[in-house]
Amino acid sequence: MSLPVAPAVGPQPSLPQLLCGSFGFLTAVLLLRLPLHRTTALVRLLHRLPLREPAQPRAARMVQAARAAGVWWPGRAACLETSLAASLAAAAQGYRLSWCLGVRFLPPPRVHHAWVETASGPTGEPETALPHGWPYATALRV
Repeated sequence: MSLPVAPAVGPQPSLPQLLCGSFGFLTAVLLLRLPLHRTTALVRLLHRLPLREPAQPRAARMVQAARAAGVWWPGRAACLETSLAASLAAAAQGYRLSWCLGVRFLPPPRVHHAWVETASGPTGEPETALPHGWPYATALRV
């Protein structure tokens, strides 16, 4: 089970960011057809490049650009696809966003989720504003 994609809020991405988001989304859809260990190996390989850490507003616009590309996709465009797309789009622009997979156990039922993070925490997620903090336990961070 995955969470539905949240609507975009905040500053809108620029045209180059939208193009990178579309590229990232199409690449993510193709990569997720492979076994997960191969996809994570490729993302780890990309993170060996000398990439910069984006500021939080720029990172949020990258996530919004990936979500905007998913709106036009006729198939599944949930958190797994959009988070991987945002990470790939960021790498295409010379930035590093960590791709994370995790789970929330409480309150039931258990919910799986994927997101991207910067050094300051999850990016582009409505759950970051919850009073008790980020509810997901990270199982994989690439």
